[in-house]
Amino acid sequence: MEKRLISILRLAIKHQASDIHLTLKGHEMIIEMRINDKMAKIKTQKGDNRLIRYLQYLANLDVGRILVPQTGQFEMVVDGTMLSLRFALINNYNFSNGVLRILNSSLKINPKRLSVYQFQNEMLEKMMREPYGLILFSGPTGSGKTTTMYSLLNDVANSKIYTIEDPIEVYSEKYVQLQVNEAIGLDYASGVRQILRHDPDIIMIGEIRDEKAAKMAVVAANTGHLVLSTIHSSTSASVITRMNELGVNEQHLLEMLICSINQRMIQTKTGHKLVIYEMMDQEEIAYYHQNRCHSASFLSIEKQLAILRKDGLIDE
Repeated sequence: MEKRLISILRLAIKHQASDIHLTLKGHEMIIEMRINDKMAKIKTQKGDNRLIRYLQYLANLDVGRILVPQTGQFEMVVDGTMLSLRFALINNYNFSNGVLRILNSSLKINPKRLSVYQFQNEMLEKMMREPYGLILFSGPTGSGKTTTMYSLLNDVANSKIYTIEDPIEVYSEKYVQLQVNEAIGLDYASGVRQILRHDPDIIMIGEIRDEKAAKMAVVAANTGHLVLSTIHSSTSASVITRMNELGVNEQHLLEMLICSINQRMIQTKTGHKLVIYEMMDQEEIAYYHQNRCHSASFLSIEKQLAILRKDGLIDE
């Protein structure tokens, strides 16, 4: 089974697939890959119906709790590269559905070339040199928010970096990483509290999900640390509204928020993936707060898409 799984992962990496879907109905196995947001079916082989059970074993799932949805994580070396993999499984009476997500296959990104616009790359580089403050990333699932944060963190030198994540998507020797574990009471908020006792320079919070995590992110920034995190929001401006909804005082947030970034991953006509960023720096945040609209120089997602369409890089 190991050789078969490696061959499937090799194929997924070749085509830059983000997820591998395995559906077992009786003895029939269906294997699909999500490539550029579209599902592609791959040819199965004899014995593939044992793959789900093998992945259960690798991800250390409880085979005794068949009808309970479960998620586990493991690592595997493919062609000399260590992959971090997450396996989610749902069993029913007549079928099993598993999704294997490749967490770190696309991390080889030059942080100085994250954006197609040089001024945005310079903005990202500049904000990572700030001694303290809060940087928030938003965007749809799969838009590359976590990858962007890892790329920025990997380019930082001579700093003590700590992360609290659920799950840890990419393991790195450059920083100390904590895994959220609700069973022992380690959530995002308590994880940040523990990290603050270790004299960090930079803290990365995988996701702000609730009021406690939102407030702890602002507290950490206010006590002299650079904090990076993600939050669910459709635009860079609505990040502020979302934080307010989670109980964060607007004035405290505006004092600490260095940049609000919304991003999208799109596909060019040539099939390459491209990430576009909508960035509100402190000047733009202040302008928006005062006028409740963006300045004339603000480069929104919509403007960027229009430019890319005009230049012939993407279609409608």
